[in-house]
Formats: sequence, structure tokens, C-alpha cells
Amino acid sequence: MDNLSEALEKLKLASTDSATDSVESCLDCLLKALANNNTEASMKIQEMGVLPLLPTLLNPQSSCTPKVANIIAEVAKNEFMRSPCVEAGLIPPLIQLLNSTDQEVLLQTGRALGNICYDSHEGRSAVDLAGGAQIVAEHIKSLSQNTEPENEKLLTVFCGMLMNYSNDNDSLQAQLINMGVIPTLVKLLGIHSHNTALTEMCLIAFGNLAELESSKEQFASTNIAEELVRLFQKQTEHEKKEMIFEVLAPLAENDVIKLQLVEAGLVECLLDVVAQTVDGEREEDIAQLKTASDLMVLLLLGDESMQKLFEGGKGSVFQRVLSWIPSHNHQLQLAGALAIANFARNDGNCIHMVDTGIVQKLLELLDRHVEEGNVTVQHAALSALRNLAIPVVNKSKMLSAGVADVVLKFLQSEMPPVQFKLLGTLRMLIDTQAEAADQLGTNGKLVERLVEWCEAKDHAGVMGESNRLLSALIRHSKSKEVVRTVIQGGGVKHLVTMATSEHMIMQNEALVALGLIAGLDLVAAEKDFVGASLVSVLHKLLSDERSAPEIKYNSMILICAVMGSEPLHKEVQSLAFIDVVSKLRAHENKTVSHQASLTEQRLTAQS
Repeated sequence: MDNLSEALEKLKLASTDSATDSVESCLDCLLKALANNNTEASMKIQEMGVLPLLPTLLNPQSSCTPKVANIIAEVAKNEFMRSPCVEAGLIPPLIQLLNSTDQEVLLQTGRALGNICYDSHEGRSAVDLAGGAQIVAEHIKSLSQNTEPENEKLLTVFCGMLMNYSNDNDSLQAQLINMGVIPTLVKLLGIHSHNTALTEMCLIAFGNLAELESSKEQFASTNIAEELVRLFQKQTEHEKKEMIFEVLAPLAENDVIKLQLVEAGLVECLLDVVAQTVDGEREEDIAQLKTASDLMVLLLLGDESMQKLFEGGKGSVFQRVLSWIPSHNHQLQLAGALAIANFARNDGNCIHMVDTGIVQKLLELLDRHVEEGNVTVQHAALSALRNLAIPVVNKSKMLSAGVADVVLKFLQSEMPPVQFKLLGTLRMLIDTQAEAADQLGTNGKLVERLVEWCEAKDHAGVMGESNRLLSALIRHSKSKEVVRTVIQGGGVKHLVTMATSEHMIMQNEALVALGLIAGLDLVAAEKDFVGASLVSVLHKLLSDERSAPEIKYNSMILICAVMGSEPLHKEVQSLAFIDVVSKLRAHENKTVSHQASLTEQRLTAQS
């Protein structure tokens, strides 16, 4: 270290002089010391106040310049040296050197700027202020066609510099995107795919930029999909594949790029990865299997990409994904079920899948998970069944296949996501299916559980779905037995509360169900109606100008239905309903005004 102190002293003297030889030997000594122990040498350089001398040595005409830039690059590898480099005024002269035509000067300058920017707000701000990124971006563009090794090295350094400059900084990333960096980098990937270091640098850059929503449009206008798929096909190492996956995942969130990736053959690559890793026990196999199958599911979220892969249910990709469901691997079962749920996004696909026996596969999968209890698989399989049950023609087929019985096995689940999907599946299945609604609606255990979930205040989704299923059981069965089961189970008060929901569709479903309860067994429901203040709820709904016409209509129907009960009749009289109803005779909706006249007659006749 004594040699270093001596060299630093000499450098302080020589920098004021123009004796290039003595400066050069001092710089060599510094580089040697930095190579030997970077941290210690950097501290010494800082202590002896050498950094402020370096700007004058960064002279484009001097032969020492590459060495000075190299020293700065080495020093800036230490976090504690980055701010001092900025404070010493090194950024403006370094940016000036970017105009040089000397390859070594450009290389060392790029390294120095990249290292100063690494994780340093001060470094980035200084480079931003001096307009450094724009110059580097233009260099990359003009050098992109040249495949000489020295040029590729320079391109790698420049790409690295832009990454360090913009990493984790949205506004600087947006700046690069506006400069048109993305198309340039995509070109680089195509031209220099044989160069590992440069390729990796491009991938890291894409990974950073792809997180920004504004980048997706630019990416979509390039041939990034083809380039990434081509690169992926060449890879044998796990790490390299992972790097490409990290770029593909954010890009595949964009529907246009999803379709481009499907057309470029990514799906076949993913299926190969799955086939190679499904029986693997190494951590990297498990990780790759998860990433590949997750990405596959993501590609199916786009309508066009999904339909392309479905190919009328005859597509080889669709068939391969189907084979994942009976797999012994939980990750593949999950991806298979999620893929089916994604294919089941239009009636045509759903009808075809039910006709070709997919329901049986899903039921067998669910049966395996009643005991094994993998919550994510349960949730995914139930999602798929719920979607498949949407077309009317599928409902009776699925009920005959025993879907309701298998779904009911999960009634004891304590997992809200599973509860939510279970409820949604049953509600879809019984829509317009009177017999099934009757069967389920007289199942005391089911009704009891629904009433319990109607109070699940921590889980609004479960609470809402339980109310809707309770109402659906009554509306679709129109059965006195179902109404009795709901009354005995304590469900009436929840339906009255549901009538005050902020969602009109739920209000309406509740009012129709309450109307059926009143019509089918008013005597049994009377006590619950009084306890839940049904009459005052109806008064509020009719008085509220914001209530939709169908809410007003169904509220009046219900008023007429409860008039046959003495205590409820008294409540109606005490609340002066006649005033509210007579106003509604002038309502612009003809159905409402007509019902208001009938209701008024009924109220007058029975007052």
C-alpha cells in the first residue's frame, strides 16, 4: 500500500503538470492496487483526495484517458465510492467521452458510468442531467449490426449501463422506452443470439422494461415473440431458461403478445418442458414445471390465443392439457384444471367439453382431493365446473353426472376460496333446474351451512354467494318443502337483509324469493318476517327514489303477499304505505305504475 500512497502523491503533482509518462505509471500503479484489493485501494484514493483531480485527466486527446476511466469503473464497484464520484464532477467529462471514436475509451467510459449508476440515485440523476442515456442508446442503435467480438463487448457494456441507469426506476425506464430502446434491443437479440453475455444483458433489460405497462405496446410492435421462442429452443441450461421465463411472464400479460407467442410456437416449448420435468425430483425441475405450466395457463387468458389453441376441441395442445388432470403431480393437476376453466369461457367450448367427458375427469380429480385436500387444486377444479355449468344445455347433463354430489363433499371446507367456488358452482347448476333446486333446497345440512356462511362478515364474496344460493334454491324450486327448510334453518332474516344490498341484482333475487316464501307458507314465515322488520325494509325501498323499477315492482308484489298476515298487515297500516304507493301510480315505467294501482286498491280494500 505504500507504493499506492506514493503513486497517489505523484499523481497529485503530475496532474497539474503535463508529463504524460509519469501520470501513466502512476495510473498503472493504481490499477494494480485496485486489482489486488479494490476496497482498500478505493478508500485510500478517497482519503487522499484524488477523485477531484480525475476530471482534468479525462481528456479526449490524452492516451491516459482509457486508464483513468478504467480506474473510475473499478472504484465505482464500491457502493461508498459512487456518490463521491458524482461529487468530484466525474459525470460531465465521462459523458463527453461518449462522443469519442476510440473503442477502448468508449468501453471504459461505459463501464465507469454503469458502475456509478448501479443502485445510486445520485449517479443516475447526474447521468440523466447530462443526457448520457440518449447518447448510449444512439451508440447501441448504430453499432447493432456489427458482430465483431470487440464491438459485441462494447454493446454488452452499453446495455449494462442502461440497465444500471434505469433499474427499479419507473420514470427512467419510461424515458428509455420513449427513446425507442426496445426495438433496438430486440434487433440486438436477433443479430447477436450467439453471444451469451450480450444475450443475457438484453434479457435482463427486457425483464426490467416489461414490468412497465407502457412498454407492452412497443414490445408488441417488434418480433420479440419469435426471438424469445427461438432463443428458448436453443437453451439447455436451467438458468438460461429461467431468464427467458422471467421476460415471458410479464410480456404474456398482454393479449396481443399472448397471440404472438402462441403463433411463434411457445406452447410447444412449454409442453416439452413439462414432459421433461414432470417426473423430475430436482428443485430446478420442480421450478421449471411450475413456471412452464403457469405460463401455459396465462396464455389461455387471452380470448384469441385461447381459441386458437382450442381448435374446436381437437387441438393437440388442448388434448395434452387434458392429460394433465389425471396426472399424479399436483402442479400439473392445478394447471390442467385452470386451463379447462380458461377454455370454458364461451358456450361453444363449454358444450363441446361437457359432451366429450371432461366433467368426469374433473370429478375424479376432486374426489382425489377430498382427502388429500390440496386447496388450490380444489379451487381450480370447482372454477372449471362452475364455468362449464353456465350454458343451459350443460346443466342437466352435469347434474346427471353427479356434479352436485361431489361438490357437496366440500361443504365442510374451512377455506373461503373453496367455499366461494362451491357456492358459485351449485348456483350455476340449479339455475332453471327445478328438480335439482328442490333436492338441494331440502338438504338440511346444506341450508344450515348456507345460513352460517350468510354471516361470514370477513368474507364478503362467500357471504354474497351464500345469500344468492339460498334465494336461488327457492326461486328455481318454487317448492313449499324448500321454503320450510329455509325457514327452519333460519334463512329468512338473511334474505330480508339481502333485499337491502347495494347490488340491484341481489336485491331483486331476494325480493322474488321472499315473495315466494310469503306465497307458499306465510304462516310459517310470519314470525321471521316481523323479527327481520320486512315491512319497514319494503317501505324504505319504495320511498327511495334511487330504487330501480323492478325493485319497486317486486316490493309492491311482496306487500300484497304479506297482507294476509294480521301482524304484518298492522305494520303496513302503521307505516302509511298508501301515500308512497299512490305516488308511484305516476311512475314513468308502465309495469310499476300498473302495479301501484293494483297495490293501492288492495291497501284501500283492506284498511
